[in-house]
Amino acid sequence: MESTTIGGILFAVVCLVVAFIMDGGHVTALLKPTAAMIVFGGTIGATMVGFSLSELKNVPKLIRVTLFHKLPNEIELIENLVDLSDKVRREGLLYLDNQLPQIDDEFMRKGIQLVVDGTDPELVRQILETEMYALEERHHSGANIFETAGGYAPTFGIIGTVMGLVHVLGSLESPENLGPAIALAFIATLYGVASANVLWLPIAEKLKNMSKKEAMLRELMLEGIMSIQAGYNPILVRERLTAFLKPRSRRDGEEAEEEGIAE
Repeated sequence: MESTTIGGILFAVVCLVVAFIMDGGHVTALLKPTAAMIVFGGTIGATMVGFSLSELKNVPKLIRVTLFHKLPNEIELIENLVDLSDKVRREGLLYLDNQLPQIDDEFMRKGIQLVVDGTDPELVRQILETEMYALEERHHSGANIFETAGGYAPTFGIIGTVMGLVHVLGSLESPENLGPAIALAFIATLYGVASANVLWLPIAEKLKNMSKKEAMLRELMLEGIMSIQAGYNPILVRERLTAFLKPRSRRDGEEAEEEGIAE
């Protein structure tokens, strides 16, 4: 599980509730089903209008991705590609054909299959770049759903508050009840602003961040596959691929390589 996602959401919620209690509030005052219905129901309904059914069907999957999806380690990926390039130079492309069933990543397996089939290098690059473009578009669409919900939620919070105040103004004959009633009316605004900034927008940002990292990994795989097809020396392949890493990751990769050589 991606601990930062659920941990961040829980930490934010706990801080908000604890701060409310420290100021003399009661947890029960934050619980108002009608306000939740207006804010969450309205937000979900309005968001649904802007997207197709096929896009909305991916929402449960997107939530699972933010919670459980783990991207491949860049250094391990580079080592695998370098090892493949070394084996191919010694044993030929037939080695790749035998390795295909062991490759879990669909993008990498497709690229290796194209190389094994003897596809023209330029065509291999075009096909894989098209795959990458389509993947980024799907990721953008998924993040956009939650981003849109984050935009609607505060507005529905205000709508809920206005509806509550209308009800309050219709009961002016009981002045002693005005204070608590107004406080309850503003719970809808709290739900709207809090859900946008603790739930919807952070999930959208998480998906966009993961998309950027996955796009970089796809670029790395693409260059590795093209280098293998060109028959480059494994040392040159490593140099090309480590260019994708941050300086600290490059140092870690060099240390791991030295340890492997020592063993």
